[in-house]
Amino acid sequence: MTVPERYQDPLEIQRVLNTAKTIAIVGLSNNELRASYFVGYYLKRHGYHVIPVNPRATEILGETSYPSLDEVPDTVDIVNVFRAPDALPEIAEQAVRIGAGALWCQFGVINETGGQVAADGGVSVIMDRCIKVEHARYVGRMHWLGFNTQRITSVRAGLQ
Repeated sequence: MTVPERYQDPLEIQRVLNTAKTIAIVGLSNNELRASYFVGYYLKRHGYHVIPVNPRATEILGETSYPSLDEVPDTVDIVNVFRAPDALPEIAEQAVRIGAGALWCQFGVINETGGQVAADGGVSVIMDRCIKVEHARYVGRMHWLGFNTQRITSVRAGLQ
C-alpha cells in the first residue's frame, strides 16, 4: 500500500520529534525481544516520558501501563502505534479525543481512514516510519547498526 507523501514530510517529522516530551506507545510489549520494547527503551533513554498502552500489562519499562489511550491521565504529545493497520481508525479517534499532538504509525501501520480521522481532528500524522530511526536520523545518533556507540571516529574497533 502506498503512503501519501503528506504523512512522511521530513520537516513535520523533525517538528514533532523536537517539540514532544511525552509519547504514549500503543501496543508496547513487555517482551524485550519485540521491536516495540526496544523503541520504548530507546525513547526513554533519550529523555522522553514513555507511557505504555497495553491492556495485557500493568507495568512496562517501569511505567504504569494503561488499557487504552482514553485512560491515560497525562497530556500526550505523540501517540506511537505498534498495532495492526485495521486498529488505526479507533486509535486515531482516541488520539483526537485525548488531544494528542501527533499520531505516529510505525513501519507497516498504514491505514488511510485512520490517518484521515486524526488529520480531521487536528492531529499531525506520520505514517509508515519508525520513530526510533527518525529520531536517530535527525538527532545525529545513527550508527551503521542503528545504535549510538559513543565513539567519534570513522574507524571501527579492531581495525586501527
